[in-house]
Amino acid sequence: MEKFGRSQSVKRVEDLRFLTGHGRYVEDIAPAGAFRAFFLRSYAAHADISELDVADARALDGVALVLTAEDLETAGVKLSMKPSIIKNIDGTKAADPARPLLAKGRVRHVGEAIAVVIADTVETAKDAAEMIGLVLDDLDVHLDLATGGAEIHPEAPQNLSFTYGNGAEAETKAAIDAAAHVVTVDVPDNRVIAASMEPRGCFAEITDGRLHVAVNGQGVWGPKSDLAYHLGMDKMDIRVTNPDTGGGFGMKAMMYPETIVVAHAARLLGKPVRWMSERTEAMLTDNAGRDLTTTATLALDADYKITGYHLDSVCNLGAYNSGYAQFIQTDLFSKVLMGTYDVQAAYMRTIGVYTNTTPVDAYRGAGRPEAIFVLERVMDEAARQLGIDAWDLRRKNFIAPDQFPYTTATGVTYDVGEFANLLTRAGDEADIAGFAGRKAASAAQGKLRGHGLCYYIESILGAPTETARIDFAEDGALIYVGTQSNGQGHETVFAQFLADQTGIPADQVRVIQGDSDLIPTGGGTGGSRSVTVQNTATLATVEKITTAFAAFLSDAEGVPATEISFDDERFRIPGSNLTPTMLEVADMVRDAGRDDLLSHTATITLENRSFPNGAHVAEVEIDPETGVLEVTNYSVVDDFGNLINPMLVAGQVHGGVAQGIGQAVTERVVFDDYGQLLTASFMDYGMPRADDVPMIKFATQGTPSKYNPMGMKGCGEAGTVGALAAVTNAVVDALWDQGVRDATMPFTPHRIWAMLQKAKENSAAA
Repeated sequence: MEKFGRSQSVKRVEDLRFLTGHGRYVEDIAPAGAFRAFFLRSYAAHADISELDVADARALDGVALVLTAEDLETAGVKLSMKPSIIKNIDGTKAADPARPLLAKGRVRHVGEAIAVVIADTVETAKDAAEMIGLVLDDLDVHLDLATGGAEIHPEAPQNLSFTYGNGAEAETKAAIDAAAHVVTVDVPDNRVIAASMEPRGCFAEITDGRLHVAVNGQGVWGPKSDLAYHLGMDKMDIRVTNPDTGGGFGMKAMMYPETIVVAHAARLLGKPVRWMSERTEAMLTDNAGRDLTTTATLALDADYKITGYHLDSVCNLGAYNSGYAQFIQTDLFSKVLMGTYDVQAAYMRTIGVYTNTTPVDAYRGAGRPEAIFVLERVMDEAARQLGIDAWDLRRKNFIAPDQFPYTTATGVTYDVGEFANLLTRAGDEADIAGFAGRKAASAAQGKLRGHGLCYYIESILGAPTETARIDFAEDGALIYVGTQSNGQGHETVFAQFLADQTGIPADQVRVIQGDSDLIPTGGGTGGSRSVTVQNTATLATVEKITTAFAAFLSDAEGVPATEISFDDERFRIPGSNLTPTMLEVADMVRDAGRDDLLSHTATITLENRSFPNGAHVAEVEIDPETGVLEVTNYSVVDDFGNLINPMLVAGQVHGGVAQGIGQAVTERVVFDDYGQLLTASFMDYGMPRADDVPMIKFATQGTPSKYNPMGMKGCGEAGTVGALAAVTNAVVDALWDQGVRDATMPFTPHRIWAMLQKAKENSAAA
């Protein structure tokens, strides 16, 4: 590989490994001869366990172990998982009902784990699971996105998890009461299944008296802490590794019961135990995403300036609090509540409810797509009701460049932004001037065409602290990182950045990740944090290296260290022809026996996060006879600040947009009246296919962030944040003249056809 140039598009180096079948996933690296785990799961959504007889299963030849909740408790395993809990609007703690690793006495959603069978083969484990005597006495289920109904947890009366508020409530009410125009819209946000290419899995073993657990998650330090807690172990006696991972999307960011149970089984047996979820099992048990509904009210003055914004939301927690669930539609939603608009009178009130469904937690964007979706829907609705241009309404209300730094109504301080300029660029890239002609051409063929705009802003999340370690070896450098790739291209971008800063050829840089023994601390991957936080740590480590190497050269050459410079490629020593590269200095250090200078570490904490933003413009065409929708054109202009690898950035945006289009157009989660998931396979759940996603036109127009030394902004989730409203607004635009006013995702052919028929009936009745 040639030396990278700064901010150049460079192909991902890891792709050769992945595309030729040499990826190393949990299933690939599990020890040979490991026992296989299979979990007996609930077939009912809500029921008391009146019988659980595992004697016959334990007696089956080939079965090594069968565990229930009682067995875990007897062994001293802490049974209840630890979620993050928010505070209610009155300052009290939100509900924190117990979530057992294996069901104890009652099951609360279909797929909940009741027992685990450990056997020599997965077939034997499944046979044994069928021999378990399980009797469930059905209870009434609660599925509605509302309080009340059949009680799921005694700790949560009326199935209420929390009541959250943020913003200026009194000022917002006053603004709405005094407004010249008030627009209210209901915005449902449908549940989605993450469906990562690689389902969840793990293995556990005892090596040299220590517990080693391999996970396919989004970091190793959270699992290590959780394992120590549940198993009553010292963290020093646990090693967690994370090999190649085939997608996470937030769904793999938190701990699940299976990993802890498998680890306990391996300790009991003294032999390796492995588990890999099957696809339907994953759809039943992986944390789902979104699933909320919001009533948004926008107040405007006579000149169409927004004066107030009020939200009432109800979000679904599922049957239990998952790891971060309570924070998603509350604190994280509030980070971008008012988006890019200059409004101080804004307030959100959200209640969380428990239902007899799979738990809901982080999914690509985690609260920010939901917030922007609501805001950009009500902006479009306001423009339509008031008869003004939707693009002009946004321009009129943007935070102006001279207002930065700008503190929002919910206390978040944006550093920089040039929203109006970027919006103009987006209009050019999307050829808005030519839309009327394209709409006329569609109409000539009996089709309906619409275009939709979303202007989003995202708040980067996750741990603000990160560490980088750089070691020099004889054949190059190793960089140890605290993040975890789930397919984003970290091996390429971290090597590229180090090459940019040091002149070390990127093909001589090895990126080491996902091993708690080698990397003692780290924040993992989530919230689009990886590039900004990890590379800031890398930059700090490079500064340590250059300082140490300059001091070494000073002693060797008799030149003051303050006069020795490094130009990101070579050291310059006044009065000397010696201009060594960093690797050459490392060789000199090694030859001098100064091994203490061959490893350097730095830890940084970012006081503030970056705020990527941009405009998405979607164009759709609809066949009114069949309801079939095609997303024909899609354009994105993003402000990601300074870039390291534009090609990887484009790939992240493309992937995010595809997931947003999937939620908007094809993905529909359906439970029946008894809590059975009817969309539990790819035959029933509409994952977006290639022909559902158009070629995506992508451009960047950056304003460097002031919150990190490289001026970068995270990009991993931005595509999804902008896509939902862009597609929905385009559909509404296409259907508006047909009398459709209530457009709800996903826009499947049947749903669109039904909306058109209802509009015709309403028109005829009028």
